[in-house]
Amino acid sequence: MLNKEDSRRLAQLERQLLRDDPDFCARMGGGNFSVPTRRRPPLALFLVATVIAVGAAVLIALGWWIPATIAALWSAFTLGAAAYRLRRHHSGAEIRPF
Repeated sequence: MLNKEDSRRLAQLERQLLRDDPDFCARMGGGNFSVPTRRRPPLALFLVATVIAVGAAVLIALGWWIPATIAALWSAFTLGAAAYRLRRHHSGAEIRPF
């Protein structure tokens, strides 16, 4: 098991090899080479959180307080998950050595 610094260094060496000799990496059949994936930001989660929040506002207008509270909490949780994934997306945490 490699420590964090060794894992980072190994991933750096793998990226360098992939850049320098992609044919060799293709012949190796994929192996353990880390290829950074470009994932999209979680825009759908932000949209879902917005729709749920609008639903909570409608429930408040109808006077249904308990379902409105549940919907507001659900919206806040979804928004928090989207913000967490967006932060991971921008920090590059989705790149793993193996």
